[in-house]
Amino acid sequence: MGDTLEFNEIYQEVKGCWNDGRLRFSRQSVVYKSSKTGKVDSISAPELSLAQWRRVCFGHGIKLATSSGHVYKYDGFKDSDFEKISAFFKANYKVELTEKDMCVKGWNWGTAKFSGPLLSFDINDSPAFEIPLANVSQCTTGKNEVTVEFHQNDDAEVSLMEMRFYVPPTTGDDGTDPVEVFSQNVLSRADVIQATGDAVCIFKELQCLTPRGRYDIRIYPTFLHLHGKTFDYKIPYTTVLRLFLLPHKDQRQMFFVISLDPPIKQGQTRYHFLILLFSKDEDVSLTLNMSEEEVERRFDGKLNKNMSGSLYEMVSRVMKALVNRKITVPGNFQGHSGAQCITCSYKASSGLLYPLERGFIYVHKPPVHLRFEEISCVNFARGTTTTRSFDFEIETKQGNQYTFSSIEREEYGKLFDFVNAKKLSIKNRGLKEVTPKDGYSDSDEDEHDAYLERMKEEGKIREEGDSEGDSVQLNVICPAVSFVRACFCVCARRYDSNASESDSEAEDGESEDEGKKKKVEKKPKKAVKEKKERKPRKEVRKKAKDAGAPKRPMSAYMLWLNSSRERIKAENPGISVTEISKKAGEMWKQLDRGRREEWEKKAEEAKRQYDKAVKEYKESGRGAAASAGK
Repeated sequence: MGDTLEFNEIYQEVKGCWNDGRLRFSRQSVVYKSSKTGKVDSISAPELSLAQWRRVCFGHGIKLATSSGHVYKYDGFKDSDFEKISAFFKANYKVELTEKDMCVKGWNWGTAKFSGPLLSFDINDSPAFEIPLANVSQCTTGKNEVTVEFHQNDDAEVSLMEMRFYVPPTTGDDGTDPVEVFSQNVLSRADVIQATGDAVCIFKELQCLTPRGRYDIRIYPTFLHLHGKTFDYKIPYTTVLRLFLLPHKDQRQMFFVISLDPPIKQGQTRYHFLILLFSKDEDVSLTLNMSEEEVERRFDGKLNKNMSGSLYEMVSRVMKALVNRKITVPGNFQGHSGAQCITCSYKASSGLLYPLERGFIYVHKPPVHLRFEEISCVNFARGTTTTRSFDFEIETKQGNQYTFSSIEREEYGKLFDFVNAKKLSIKNRGLKEVTPKDGYSDSDEDEHDAYLERMKEEGKIREEGDSEGDSVQLNVICPAVSFVRACFCVCARRYDSNASESDSEAEDGESEDEGKKKKVEKKPKKAVKEKKERKPRKEVRKKAKDAGAPKRPMSAYMLWLNSSRERIKAENPGISVTEISKKAGEMWKQLDRGRREEWEKKAEEAKRQYDKAVKEYKESGRGAAASAGK
């Protein structure tokens, strides 16, 4: 047996909703990571005190209990997993994995047992169901009855609102009321937010972007209280998932972002993120409402009774100590302007996209946090309105797509290098013919130029066709518009015939006056005749290249450029075609004399070969025949 056991698609029940994840048993700990939120639960091996194997709705499940009173339940195992898990627990944890049957009789009369954070309803010593008391939002009592209300989960298709327990009217040995005893046991472990005692500290009139407004933030030992003019929010620290401290692009402000799961609610609106905006210049002096001994004992040097500094530093420091979560800051990414974020738009609102070490976060409306492990692929697409910008698309493994648009073209190289370094899958649906090595460019030379190809074909048709003045139809493809069809009619033959007729009529014995009048009338046709003589098209046809003639050799610079182009692209990811030419010109100037002479010799040799080929071509008579044919 190895040192670890890993299981995928293991489910954990969260307020009526099953979230899948990955469970790993190692010699030192049991670690479960949620695929939805990325939250990690870790149980140290010495803390394990109980392990039960049970038949549940998703096959089989494991219930683990710790010496500190916490209970963890994971479902989704197969029947064949029992033997290897049991052997692993005995060998590494010194805990026996016992089988426990659930009662499926469907009776509604049983015994309520409180064991740590769970309320277990047992029938004949077998549990029928268990209620995590942390899911209880309120508990009220009546005559011989206790009503338990639950927190709601928006992701659950069906939610349990409340349960009512009937307690027989018996008096305990010490004269206590069993209904009150039941209620106190529930409330002692329930997630009911009650502002008992004074706040540890208070921050006045903080600017909050989500939910929008100015709020007083009161820090209590177990929850955060946002007090505004219209709304109040109480946020338990257990719902805080992550903390972010992000510098604004202007370098004068700071964002402090608190990720919440489950979110806070206001009517039908859900706020998954709490975003505070601070000015770097704002300072504050803070005194905690605790004694120095209590501060030292509780926070172990993370906080002091008296502190001073920037307001955002004080808020983030207090939150980090109370929530006991690390603060995520931007990594090594730097954009084109040197900032650690990229200006873009998401859902028609402008904001900032921060590439982090393990994901992306967009601030601020609406906030989005995407971890690398939930990203399926990314895509660089051309902007829909202008080539001066591009779109960055992120597709998750769940099939959701997030499009961050209007990103400046100069940011492409930095963003592509970052994505490539993080080994994210890149697929380019919008940028045809643009590979990651070539990078992004707004030049049409990066793509197949349909317009240029069409013009070449039309040129061949004009050369091969007769000069009878037939109508030639062109399909002109414009990059900005879809298609424009234009018809160019060349009527030189008609103009020629009209001109000859006018000359003959003037010579057919007419009077001088009539001849003059006719000449005046035919003046526009004479002008057309002159125009015909100046037409460059006929001259172009006379000077058309012979398709069979040898091609002219390239210069030393062009020979060197063709051999160095791929190396320049590799050394400068994301460089455009125009920038390649500019870079190559600088490199050619700096090339040492010896290397340059090598290419000049190659160019001279190519010139000699060309002269020889031209001479042979003319001697064979093909050149003269081609000229006569034209």
